[in-house]
Amino acid sequence: MPHGDDLCIGVGFTSSATAKDIVAAVNAVLQERARIVVLATATGKAASAALLAAADELNVPIVGFEPDVLGRVQVPSPSTRVEHAIGTASVAEAAAILASGGGPLLVAKTARDGVTVAAARKVPSSLNNSDDETECE
Repeated sequence: MPHGDDLCIGVGFTSSATAKDIVAAVNAVLQERARIVVLATATGKAASAALLAAADELNVPIVGFEPDVLGRVQVPSPSTRVEHAIGTASVAEAAAILASGGGPLLVAKTARDGVTVAAARKVPSSLNNSDDETECE
């Protein structure tokens, strides 16, 4: 069965967000025939119990990026509140773009229930020496 886009989902969330909240926010932005290949976030959130449980439920890996790396990514919806809180103006959008290998942002940041998500299309690796094509760069 052919599938649609492979999506890298950037996720930012409050400390009160649950795995259920994260999964619901991710599912709310999924496009028909799209497949999630990774959840991406700030390094400080990557080991969160809620995110680990959500990734387990969605059956995808997690990748984390340092705030200074996230801060170098141009995003359409930067947030001064987030910048003051963690040192980067974007978590969800920047993490999605980075995890996708620089792919286009298909879903700009969308917030619900303490969770912000964004989705970028995975860029196929030009050095495709691996049999596993679902892993984001």
